[in-house]
Amino acid sequence: MQENEPKNVLEDVSCFKLPDHKTKIVCTLGPASSSENIIRKLIMKGMNISRLNFSHGNFQDHKDVIQKIRNISRELCIEIAIMADLPGPKIRTGKLETEPIHLSKGDEVILTTENVRGEGQIIPVNYKKLPESVSPGNFIYLNDGFIQLECLKILKNNVYCRVITEGPLSSNKGVNLPGIDIDLEPVTENDLKVIDFALDAGVDIFSISFVEKAEDIEKVRNFALKRGKSVFLIAKIEREKAVRDIDRIIEVSDGLMIARGDMGVELPIQNVPQVQKELIAKATMKGIPVITATHMLESMTENIRPTRAEVTDVANAILDGTDAVMLSGETAVGKYPVESVEMMSSIAKASEEWRDRTRWGIERIETRICGVEMNIDDVISHHVNEAVQRLSVDYVVTPTMSGQTARRISRFRPSTWILAFSRYPLTAQSLTLSYGVFPVYVKKLETDWENTVLGKMKEWGIYQSGDIVVLTQGQSPGRPGGTNLLKILTLV
Repeated sequence: MQENEPKNVLEDVSCFKLPDHKTKIVCTLGPASSSENIIRKLIMKGMNISRLNFSHGNFQDHKDVIQKIRNISRELCIEIAIMADLPGPKIRTGKLETEPIHLSKGDEVILTTENVRGEGQIIPVNYKKLPESVSPGNFIYLNDGFIQLECLKILKNNVYCRVITEGPLSSNKGVNLPGIDIDLEPVTENDLKVIDFALDAGVDIFSISFVEKAEDIEKVRNFALKRGKSVFLIAKIEREKAVRDIDRIIEVSDGLMIARGDMGVELPIQNVPQVQKELIAKATMKGIPVITATHMLESMTENIRPTRAEVTDVANAILDGTDAVMLSGETAVGKYPVESVEMMSSIAKASEEWRDRTRWGIERIETRICGVEMNIDDVISHHVNEAVQRLSVDYVVTPTMSGQTARRISRFRPSTWILAFSRYPLTAQSLTLSYGVFPVYVKKLETDWENTVLGKMKEWGIYQSGDIVVLTQGQSPGRPGGTNLLKILTLV
């Protein structure tokens, strides 16, 4: 077995462990969660995808964490995807001599592009064109918009501002300039270096920050292809330009992330809930996974329990149809990383059970999917959904090359697990992002894959005589999206 290759599940009966919820959980790993002990606990509590934030840390640190994830994933025999989050052209504050500092309302501060450490009223910023980009009267936001400044004047490399909304500020925090054109390429040279490193480390799932147009996604894909690599690309939607061009971005992306931190500054904050719902609906229609992110259980960074509003936020994202929910600072630097994942899992379980019981929102999803022109794959997935609803199906089982069939079925948010068997490691890894899909990597699928898989399911002890299983299959092996056969079996 190669170092980066997942375990061949069909060879090991102990590999089959179904979670008690179908919504996938993304955890950002950092200082609070980079030890083997914590990573193991996060996986056991429900982490499906490990997010590595390349805005922080160095390559060696990330390489060590990647190896830990791979080792523990094999040890526990649980498929865990690793997602490299590209830094992008994020404008950030520089290093502060003492931190955090507190900016009080009415204070005057100086944002400087000079290479200095922040001290007193001087705050360094890494965007050299800041003085020529802003004008007196413009608003500048720091730390995900929690601090608001008003530009007073510009002198050479310094922008003089008054604090409108006060708050604490630390080094390396985000700077937002809503409504101002920023002269930065969404995919930077540093991003390409990160991609090179990640590909060499066996990571091929990337989230691309500050996407503005479809060409940003294609630039990353072409860069990887020139190195002979196929990649799974997730567009982070956080800028107004991306929201305006969302249909073209979805066409070339493998998944979406609704990054509500910067989005809540780039867009009027009161519009973020509507944009979230629209993006989830569009991704569902397209059959690509969508992650809802940022401040989901933020208070658990410091507290053992979340607020009621945060619990409601997570539940509503799940009921909207998101495939995955994400934890950021809660698991990266928080005091309670394991408890945060455990809480997220419990919210997902309760929300899914209520939706399965009431069918809340399911008819709307079905109407939207079936209200457009459908191809053969769409029709098959629709009939799978009908069978699940009317026949008390216990499992949906499908072999897959690209993951398309499993994702099309997943769009309907069925109450039944979708067991997706693939001989392609990237397909198995990427399917960890899709709602209700349990990916199973196998080195090869025999011609008689049906009896092989059913035999293993019996060996795993996950079905009883009389259980109903829906199987999908393509008559053209090796062609993505070629599923054209549906079988319903009562197991003996």
